[in-house]
Amino acid sequence: MKKNLALLVLSCALSIGTTQAQVVIGQCAPLTGSLAKTGEAMAQGVRIAVEAANAAGGINGQKIKLVQKDDGYDTAKTVSCTQELVDKEKAVALIGYAGTGNIAELLKRNVLGSAGIPLVAPYTGGAALREPFNPWIFHIRAGYDDETRTMVDQFVSTGVKRIAVFYQNDAFGQSGLAGVEKALAPHDIKLVSRGSYEKNTEDVGKAVDDILKGNPQAVIMIAITRPAALFVKQMIERSPGLQVFAISVVSGEDIYRIAGESAARGVGITQVMPSPFSGTQKVVREYQDALKTHAPGQPPSYASFEEYIGARVLISALKRAGGAATRASLIKALESTTADISGFKVAFGPQQRAGSKFVDVTMIGAGGKHLR
Repeated sequence: MKKNLALLVLSCALSIGTTQAQVVIGQCAPLTGSLAKTGEAMAQGVRIAVEAANAAGGINGQKIKLVQKDDGYDTAKTVSCTQELVDKEKAVALIGYAGTGNIAELLKRNVLGSAGIPLVAPYTGGAALREPFNPWIFHIRAGYDDETRTMVDQFVSTGVKRIAVFYQNDAFGQSGLAGVEKALAPHDIKLVSRGSYEKNTEDVGKAVDDILKGNPQAVIMIAITRPAALFVKQMIERSPGLQVFAISVVSGEDIYRIAGESAARGVGITQVMPSPFSGTQKVVREYQDALKTHAPGQPPSYASFEEYIGARVLISALKRAGGAATRASLIKALESTTADISGFKVAFGPQQRAGSKFVDVTMIGAGGKHLR
């Protein structure tokens, strides 16, 4: 009896030791709902980076425990999901959230501040998450202002001045809309028309009608993939030859699949990451290898690649934070980051949370491929 009790105590002790020899990071992502396909790719990118790190021995003698939850792109669920990760799971960091409005609500309720927890690599470039400065969110992507300025400058340089905006009617879309208007101001140009749709819906017909009233030469889309694709399909049917650009949160392959080749070909998309399809950069080759090993059969995508890089940035900071990283020590490690993630550079500072300004421009070509 005593021997069995001793074995039981030893077993419990080993179990506690195993649990303690983990560092927990958490992710709330839209795994269901209107952004599900993007959310699944985001979750996959984080997971393969974590699994690759654990397969290589973990960090500072610890394995990473990744807890991923579904918020359905719903703001209230984002808040409750985050509270669970902070309070129940005792996560030391959060990673890879989606939705400007969703994350803004975390700031409004001081969820991140009261927990003193960093959020790394949110899948949004919304200005409201960057200005005014907050110390909790570490961005690895350029902002929507950077993307919309790139689009506007390209249009104006080719003589296109009659520009409209199609946007999601929430904090995300309004941030992008404001970015377009800010980029137009130095050129003394105003929008000729605008049209919107409601979050978590796909009713874009009125937006098409509203935008066509302005007789635009080009439309900038601040929208997620499915509404953007349906908008492109309807708009090009009614206005062939119209130039359409989208910001980086859309999937070109899915726009092609939903809108069809005749409508989708030629749609421009700004990108905040290098191409995940080309193996010319070391980080891309490492990402593709991680996909083959930890998600065999899954194709590369911009969304999963972005969150793979985000997880690599977080893992690098965890290593520098020491063997028993706390939320506070991790924030110090993150804000002292000047990292070269196998060719992709990210730099933060005590008053600097925008780690990258990289913006590229691609175009949807035959078969939905991204052309540069």
